[in-house]
Amino acid sequence: MLDQAIKQQLKQYLTNLKEDVRLVVSLDESKASQEILSLAEEIATLSDHVSVVHDNAASERKPVMAVTNPEKGTQLRFAGVPMGHEFTSLVLALLHSGGHPMKLEDETITQIANLHKKLDVEIFISLSCQNCPDVVQAFNMMAAINPDIRVTMIDGALFQDEVKQRDILAVPSVFVNGELFGQGRMSLAEILTKLDDGAAERAAASLNEKDPYDVLVVGGGPAGGAAAVYAARKGIRTGIVAKRLGGQVMDTMAIENFISVKRTEGPKLAADLGEHLKEYDVDVITDQQADRLMGAAHTDDGYIHINLESGATLKSKSVILSPGARWREMNVPGEHEYRNKGVAYCPHCDGPLFKGKKTAVIGGGNSGIEAAIDLAGIVEHVTVLEFADVLRADQVLIDKANSLPNIDIITMAQTTEVIGDGKRVTGLKYKDRHTDEVHTILLSGIFVQIGLVPNTEWLKDSDVTLSPRGEIEIGSRGDTSMSGVFAAGDATTVPYKQIIIAMGEGAKASLGAFDYLIRHQG
Repeated sequence: MLDQAIKQQLKQYLTNLKEDVRLVVSLDESKASQEILSLAEEIATLSDHVSVVHDNAASERKPVMAVTNPEKGTQLRFAGVPMGHEFTSLVLALLHSGGHPMKLEDETITQIANLHKKLDVEIFISLSCQNCPDVVQAFNMMAAINPDIRVTMIDGALFQDEVKQRDILAVPSVFVNGELFGQGRMSLAEILTKLDDGAAERAAASLNEKDPYDVLVVGGGPAGGAAAVYAARKGIRTGIVAKRLGGQVMDTMAIENFISVKRTEGPKLAADLGEHLKEYDVDVITDQQADRLMGAAHTDDGYIHINLESGATLKSKSVILSPGARWREMNVPGEHEYRNKGVAYCPHCDGPLFKGKKTAVIGGGNSGIEAAIDLAGIVEHVTVLEFADVLRADQVLIDKANSLPNIDIITMAQTTEVIGDGKRVTGLKYKDRHTDEVHTILLSGIFVQIGLVPNTEWLKDSDVTLSPRGEIEIGSRGDTSMSGVFAAGDATTVPYKQIIIAMGEGAKASLGAFDYLIRHQG
């Protein structure tokens, strides 16, 4: 199962185990069971603290490997072979079950330990999903702390009958005590807010007590991260508030144009960004959403105010806006009704759920054609619908798509409706823009890849000038129309939406804010 290099690395990790870990395997006659058994036995050879126990009565679902601490009574289950993106989840499950300290604040650990409720958590994932490990690892940490919480990662490709029974068409899909808890990426803080009554109010009260910042960055993507690093290096009080660190880059897989780094992936880049921020004295606030900006001219204390959806208010002498952008929606009948029921926006995450089925990709740019190429190796057929008369993707991608027998490309196609049976997508309608004739395509999945929308709706009632497209208008130093407020990244009028450009713009806006503070603050 594991090559020699990975085994050596894992053996080194397992030297951190302080307590015994028991791998309890529940198996059947399947190939996956043999793989799980092989994996468990290989792990057990790497540490005297790890042993393997066969117990087919331990789980009705098979195959399953449970990472348990017999003394504490904790269980972290893997239904399926935790390889691909989930191998890291397995390694962390071993370490945390074996007593290796978690990278959590003491307050968070106490909060989890004090959840006095029985929770049976099932997380349906795909092994190619880059969002799934964060959710699995968050719940696994909770289960390693609190024995009342039982967590099972379930590979949807392996347990197709359960996927169909529960109408799961998006991953990760989380069920708690049999009820749908949530879909998509969730941070540990978000999970605890939903499970722990009063957590949101306590967090808001704590934020209201924070002292004003010199620079407050709103948004945690590449632009916001770069801005915060540059500000902190000046030795001034710096904060960053965001729904999540990494922003949209967390949903990006292959990154091959980040200069000096030949290839990386979005989640890794986001993790590296978070580690870089830890090197400086930056107050990082996540799982908070800004919903109002008040300039210093409109406040009693002379600070710029950022009001959050939680009810808290943060204050600062200067602000850098980097709220980023999100995937553009089609805005056609049926899209919202069937979101996560066949309408999807992440082919890497949800593609495996449509194995052997017919799908469509909306959009003929780089993202759309890359999605079609990726899906072609999984699904029965892909139809690409492009509104314009030509594809906008790079020629090398177009050539690759045209070489694949199960991809059809239709230009001058306007998607008009998503069709479904009330539970899931069954097709779509599109209009031929040459003839105005409406056609119907029968399919199971629709992947929307038609560009970005800036996350600036919350700024429309402020004094910050927005372009007709909703982008923040900025000057040569990243300055906006509001004194002391700067902006950077995909939400601004900078013409090219690229990670490396966003980082440069974040650095520039931070330098602009520092210059403003020198000239305008006593």
